[in-house]
Amino acid sequence: MAEETLNMTATTFENLSQPNAAMDVFPINYSEKHIAELIHEIRRRVFVLEQHIDPMIEFDTFEHESQHYLAYVKNIPAGTARWRHTDEGIKLERFSVLKEHRNSGLGRMLVNRLLNDVKPIGKKVYLHAQTTTVRFYEKAGFKVVSELFYEANIPHFKMELVIS
Repeated sequence: MAEETLNMTATTFENLSQPNAAMDVFPINYSEKHIAELIHEIRRRVFVLEQHIDPMIEFDTFEHESQHYLAYVKNIPAGTARWRHTDEGIKLERFSVLKEHRNSGLGRMLVNRLLNDVKPIGKKVYLHAQTTTVRFYEKAGFKVVSELFYEANIPHFKMELVIS
């Protein structure tokens, strides 16, 4: 059953580790102020408060050109991510799940939903992974393609989706 959960492309499932904890992932319209505020609050808690990233770095000029997603647990916003077009292809970024919902499958749902939406575009898909998340992204089909580098004073590797 765990294998099926990892490979599913649907956006809703019942998390086996938390009975009756329905989780959903939706693409959202960032231009709606209340939606943008939900995204910012999740990212503020994860990146600014937990990881001490400067808010001026975290909230950038790409917000309005990106496709954002919100992940919910029992209809409560619990995670977010976005993707955008770049000169190199499609960049997945700003994956963040609130601490209390990590290791629940929600992060995997976010990755799977974004990949489901961007693969048909037919461009290279890549991301910048913090060193602590490399294994997570490898399980989703990414491979490291760069030397270690730093973003926001945090060590990262560039990773690309391996097309099979």
